Amino acid sequence: MKAARIHRFGQPDVIVIDDLPRPVPGAGQVLIRIVAAGVGPWDALIREQKSVVNASLPLTLGSDLSGIVEAVNPDVTQFKAGDQVYGVTNPQFIGAYAEYALASAKMIARKPRSLDFTLAASVPVVAVTAWQMLFEYAQAKSGQSVLIHGAGGNVGGYAVQFACQAGLHVFATASSADTKYVRDLGAETVIDYNAVRFEDSVPPVDVVLDMVGGNTRDRSLRIIKPGGILVSVVSDRMHENPPGNVRFVFFLVEVTSERLDKITDLFNQGKLTARVGTILPLEQVRAAHQMLGGAPHKPGKIVLQI
Repeated sequence: MKAARIHRFGQPDVIVIDDLPRPVPGAGQVLIRIVAAGVGPWDALIREQKSVVNASLPLTLGSDLSGIVEAVNPDVTQFKAGDQVYGVTNPQFIGAYAEYALASAKMIARKPRSLDFTLAASVPVVAVTAWQMLFEYAQAKSGQSVLIHGAGGNVGGYAVQFACQAGLHVFATASSADTKYVRDLGAETVIDYNAVRFEDSVPPVDVVLDMVGGNTRDRSLRIIKPGGILVSVVSDRMHENPPGNVRFVFFLVEVTSERLDKITDLFNQGKLTARVGTILPLEQVRAAHQMLGGAPHKPGKIVLQI
């Protein structure tokens, strides 16, 4: 089978296409014939050896996936050959850029009926990240207010959709190119961060979701209500200490079947939309990683079709 691998850490040109034997599922694993694999910033961090996840070389890149179950280990009862699934490979976030991949049965779910494989591969990590930020860490409730930084991005877009459906008052920052997109997702107020300081347009809020970091995150502390919370997926270090009555949380996403099932239900009910940008074949995986580094690409998640 073909697989996009690295034998050394470095820039996108370290990625090569290798021929490997088809793997066999071990305890708790399923073998998936990959139809599409999502490409995310965490893949670049692993490639550059900058990730908190440690994996030994050589390794196959990629975590987000969609495909068809080819085989299961005998101890797996919730999936069978032929099931259409999506999710991630394993806690190391590696292995998905391949024609076949092993995945933990606890980190995949049945693919939403409303999504094709390409759209489904764009969902798992970013949608679960937004879900955990809003509902598990911030524990946001209907009637509260939330400020979402980076709302035009892949995580931010899901955060806006979840917050609107949950009955929150949604304020969002985005680039001018993304303001219409974010408004169409349901945000009440969308601020072009290049033109306006958000502090001048946003009243005190209960929750801030941060996908930007740096000065933007630190300035947000000043508009959080007493008892409120800032949840970040960017960095665990603050330049300013939060006021004593404001909480700060940094976390790493944990993709599980249970969380994916909740997201699947929302897609099947027509309550969520996925956003795919550039679609490339596996053979152009280097170009996909160059896009992660800033090369031009369409807005939305980059996806490899296998």
